[in-house]
Amino acid sequence: MRPGEIIPAESPVQLNPGRPRVRLRVSNTGDRPVQVGSHYHFAVTNPALEFDRAAARGHRLDIPAGTSVRFEPGVEREVDLVPLAGRRVVPGLRKDSE
Repeated sequence: MRPGEIIPAESPVQLNPGRPRVRLRVSNTGDRPVQVGSHYHFAVTNPALEFDRAAARGHRLDIPAGTSVRFEPGVEREVDLVPLAGRRVVPGLRKDSE
């Protein structure tokens, strides 16, 4: 092994194995792109994103840590969400959210 060498796994790594998932259709109704990070509480994302916020409560995107999803204006897409760990409460992300 050399410093910085990357040794790939023999098979794909499964994200969040055994975690329940919620699939939502999301539309960016704004005029600017919105980017959401991997560990952000999805229910309190930018108000320009239109989706079932009640279903998203206590969930985050099911994507690799440190990555994000970009929602372009006028574009609709489906995303998978997984429950946040612990009490599933993230205070202080947005001023108008609890």
